[in-house]
Amino acid sequence: MSIFDEQLTKIRTQKGFIAALDQSGGSTPKALRLYGVDENAYSNDEEMFDVVHAMRTRIITSPVFSGDRILGSILFENTLDRQINGIDSADYLWNEKNVVPFLKVDKGLADEVDGVQVMKPMPDLAALLEKAGRKNVFGTKMRSVIKSANPSGVTRVVDQQFEIGEQIISAGLIPIIEPEIDINAKEKIEAEELLIGELLAQLDNLNPEHLVLLKLTLPEEAGLYARCVVHPNVARVVALSGGYSREEANRRLALNEGVVASFSRALTEGLSAQQSDEEFNRTLDASIEAIYKASCT
Repeated sequence: MSIFDEQLTKIRTQKGFIAALDQSGGSTPKALRLYGVDENAYSNDEEMFDVVHAMRTRIITSPVFSGDRILGSILFENTLDRQINGIDSADYLWNEKNVVPFLKVDKGLADEVDGVQVMKPMPDLAALLEKAGRKNVFGTKMRSVIKSANPSGVTRVVDQQFEIGEQIISAGLIPIIEPEIDINAKEKIEAEELLIGELLAQLDNLNPEHLVLLKLTLPEEAGLYARCVVHPNVARVVALSGGYSREEANRRLALNEGVVASFSRALTEGLSAQQSDEEFNRTLDASIEAIYKASCT
């Protein structure tokens, strides 16, 4: 069995969740503040990325972070270009931790139009996908945001996600399609109903051998995305925490059979740069275990 097939089998069949460690330029300062590191600790972007890489390295190298409970991890491009303990980050994840590496490929969100934010143009995507393949990345992630139940807006988001998804598939990678619905959207239920219809229509149009993961906001109606979970073109449905506390995200997740977590902030909740290694590992272990259990429903 090839490494790709091993990784695909793990993603499709093993219990666990995906750790999202892909905070990018815009979200990194907030992530560092939550970790107990304020802006005075760095003076430019490169120093900021040094600090956040140290945080990610501490998480990934922790003895409690392993493929026993974690299926995969999403990396930021800056992390992909760095090493962990002298090994390229993606290779470290798979070879040392048995965790499947994914890469965030979007360049952020465009301004809101029709109640949604589609992704900004990605003119260098082909080169990034080529680099990802060279560095043994399994799949990608890209995020859009839906803020209201505007039919044309939701269609635009999903159309763009799947159009770029086909490009990613053609490059030999598995895309994570992420049309996030804002948890504070006044029309969240209505937006979810629109989204499930658009997703199923796009999935039904995929070639039989083309696979995607879906990363979705935890729905108001438990089991809403059950048809996506069993769709033959879906390798896995994962859920984002979306601003919910870890406790609330886990509660909602446990109500959605077959859906597993892909949490970022909820995963790192409670971790601090000031903690001793023992306290840090104990806190991370408790977080991983709680998310793992909620993902096993």
